[in-house]
Amino acid sequence: MGGRPWECGTADNGFECDNDSQAGPFRPRDRRQGETGRVKRLYFVRHGQTDWNAEGRLQGQRDIPLNAEGLRQAAEAAARLAAVAGADLATLDFAASPLLRTRRTMEVMRSRLGFPEDGYRLDPRLKEISFGAWEGATWAEIRRRDAARAAARDRSRWEYQSPGEGGESYAMLAERVAPALADLTGPTVIVAHGGVARAILVIRGHLGIREAPRMGIRQGGVLVLDDAGWRWA
Repeated sequence: MGGRPWECGTADNGFECDNDSQAGPFRPRDRRQGETGRVKRLYFVRHGQTDWNAEGRLQGQRDIPLNAEGLRQAAEAAARLAAVAGADLATLDFAASPLLRTRRTMEVMRSRLGFPEDGYRLDPRLKEISFGAWEGATWAEIRRRDAARAAARDRSRWEYQSPGEGGESYAMLAERVAPALADLTGPTVIVAHGGVARAILVIRGHLGIREAPRMGIRQGGVLVLDDAGWRWA
């Protein structure tokens, strides 16, 4: 799945195209992946662009609204979803992170699809990874003012916990997201964040913990995950 132009993009979710020394599968403490009964198909949509995305700033759990390009991307995602889901569209569950940028993306999508804007549920477990004290900064700024910790993160991308109150690692994020996936009862449209998409790819066994943090998650695209693997619609 490599080589696509969107696999190196903005760093709002802590994504940069460099190496990670960690490798291997994700093992949640209380759930086994691949167990029978898991939802077979997910449609994942990353929220549309914000001004902080455009500036390359880490958003994490800061509540930043969509900009005009983000609204356009949400409408584009609705068209892609309709095309890939087809007749199954009306039967899908819809869930979103409670942050403003994901809620607005979901509502634009549902309106474009002819569904009531508010006909979805919020799940706080789908919030973006928290970057703690680094939120609001660009990676260039972080590397200048906090070089030692930035280098430590480069050495262990999956396990590194961002500094400051509430900071998380990808490992912590995956532990938070895994129960949300386990609670799904049928094919679902999830509107969330780039970090959450990476966690889901690992939880479902599609990527390892070395590859996932290096993968760019495009805005306006629909990531389809099923037993056959993952693909962009």
